Parts: sequence; structure tokens; C-alpha cells
Amino acid sequence: MTITQIGTLQSVQVGTPHRYSIANAVDTTKRSWKTSFFRTPGVQSRWLYTTHLEGNTQADTKNHGQLSQAVLLYAAAHYPLWQAEPGLPEIGPGGFGENFTVDGLTEENACIGDIYAIGEAQIQVTGPRYPCWKIERRWGIEGLTARVAETGRTGWYCRVVQEGMVEPGMFVTLIERPYPEWTVALTNDFGHSRNKDVEGAEALAACPLLHEFWQQLVVRCAMRKKK
Repeated sequence: MTITQIGTLQSVQVGTPHRYSIANAVDTTKRSWKTSFFRTPGVQSRWLYTTHLEGNTQADTKNHGQLSQAVLLYAAAHYPLWQAEPGLPEIGPGGFGENFTVDGLTEENACIGDIYAIGEAQIQVTGPRYPCWKIERRWGIEGLTARVAETGRTGWYCRVVQEGMVEPGMFVTLIERPYPEWTVALTNDFGHSRNKDVEGAEALAACPLLHEFWQQLVVRCAMRKKK
């Protein structure tokens, strides 16, 4: 296929495990928790390894840190929408714990198996991010995790196909799209029981480039919705 510039790397974020004690509407007990979720944009260049982005360390290695989750992307276009939500007027890039905030890409036009070039680095889409409890605990807004799932503004994971240096402002170029029919948005719809097409879910689950977690989830949710 023709190599096409489809976006721009707006910002790059990394985080390391720290313990926080924040009392808010979600957790009034002020119990401490260890997380790398707090990430803010930086201007320096960073090396993207096969395993991780330079300077980034996962706190929860049981549920994160697989090769298929080497880097988390989030659409810059979502932030104005979140800023209009109650309690989130100042949220911005890095607010959902992503490593890369990108212009020009969203869940609607990112597809499973897409390979993007950013500088010399290449990454491949493996599936959506499944929202977890840390989102609402980070922002102190009850129900925010469910809202992320409901809107489909989840972000998505990529594995690293080729290592390289990345920095804010670089173009994001599409160099391969083997499954244009399987968008991240459609995967979310199956995985969050908004689509009950069992045959479609089974076809998506057969995609070899979709993360195993989602292969199982999309069929299970579609069948449950069908009943």
C-alpha cells in the first residue's frame, strides 16, 4: 500500500512507579497506592525499545508491560471533549497515562495490525486499552472508568516492530494496514457489548494480530449480548 502520513506525535510521556496518597470522591480513606499513571509531556527525544519507551517503568507488571503493550497511544482530539466533562477542565496530554498523544488518529481510524513509522521506529496496533479503576482514582471522579468505556475514548496499545528514537513533532506514517475492517473502535464495541454480531466477533477474534485478551473478550461479550 502507499505510505501515507496520517498523524503527528503531539507529545511524549513517561512515568515511573511512585506511591500516592490522595483523598478524593473515589477513595476518601486516603489509602496509598503505587502507580506510574501520572505522566506529563516532555520535550526530549527518547529511545523506543522493543520492551518499553526509554524512561518509562510499569508499576503493575502483572497486567501491563507485555511486548504487545510496549507503548500506549491516545488521541489528542479527545482532550477537548474530556475538558468539557464535569471535573476535568484542565486534563491534557498524558492525562490518561498514555506514552504517545497523537493528532490525526483516533479509535475510529486506527486498525488492528496497522504499522506506523515514527522517525526510524515502527509500531503495530495490537488492540484497545481496557479501562481500569486507576483512571477514576487518578482523577477522583466516580464512574469515569465506565465513561471511558462507554465513549470508546480508550486509547490503544502497540508493540514495537523496529526500535528507534522518537520525539514530539514527528510525523506518524502508515506503512501497512492488513486489516482495514477491524478498527479499534469496532473492537471496543464488541468488547463492551455494544455489538451483538456473533459471526463478526468470531471473525475479529480470528485476527492473528489482535491481543489474546481481546480475542477471547469480543466473542464472550457478543454471545452474552445475543442472549
